[in-house]
Amino acid sequence: MSTLAKLGSALLFSLCAAGAYGQPAQPTLTVMAGPIANRITAAELLSRPDLASIQIPPGVDYDVQLTVQAVPLLDLLVALSLEGYDRLEATATDGFVAQIPLALIEAGKNGGSVAWVAVEDPAHPWPKMREKDASAGPFYLVWQYPERSRVANEQWPYMLEKLTAVQSPELRWPQLKVNETLPADAPAKLGETVFATQCLPCHRLNGGGGSGIGPDLGRPMATRLGARSEIGKNLATAANAGVFPEDTAGRRARSLDRLPEADRKPARPMKIR
Repeated sequence: MSTLAKLGSALLFSLCAAGAYGQPAQPTLTVMAGPIANRITAAELLSRPDLASIQIPPGVDYDVQLTVQAVPLLDLLVALSLEGYDRLEATATDGFVAQIPLALIEAGKNGGSVAWVAVEDPAHPWPKMREKDASAGPFYLVWQYPERSRVANEQWPYMLEKLTAVQSPELRWPQLKVNETLPADAPAKLGETVFATQCLPCHRLNGGGGSGIGPDLGRPMATRLGARSEIGKNLATAANAGVFPEDTAGRRARSLDRLPEADRKPARPMKIR
């Protein structure tokens, strides 16, 4: 090869490399079970034949109706072997880690709530979330008909980066499990379910859990005197009224023993992140 030809080849290679490195990295969603991990880019999801346009009513993370391009979550899981798993751990880029029962997802086949993975198109970005300086993208787990299966707000993880098939939290972290001899309708049993759904996405308990956004709720932490005083006042008020705090937004619910049987299910408090 002549010197001129070599120089031309080198120049062409340099231009191609510069073009490749100049392109922004594609957002990638990892979907995995055991040793199998499928990494799918936003562009690949947006080109799938099962992509659909769905509308999300205002309420969870947005105050306005949102129209998104989304892929059925069940379709993304079909290539994986889910035997031995009963949860889908949804990990977000900000450290939020939701524990979603696979039974809840599969209920969409039989008239239950239908789970989708919404994909933000870089050419048509979503608006910013309520009181946030960012959108819910690049990936957002959303639900159609959430009322059918009583989907909790914490089961709408945004800024999603990974979906992992796992075992139940109480199997992975035995310290989360209540006494097995308790009757099925014991308040502590309900508390275990509520904690896994609504608290575990941000907190741990005695080291058990996958998120580190908030403090470990089973271990002492330093606090200012003023804050301690305020906590004590709130707890005293709750005890006297027979109620308990439902969330950090200040709303309260009646104590469990005063709830009708039909209402003894996890509530849907505001998701704080």
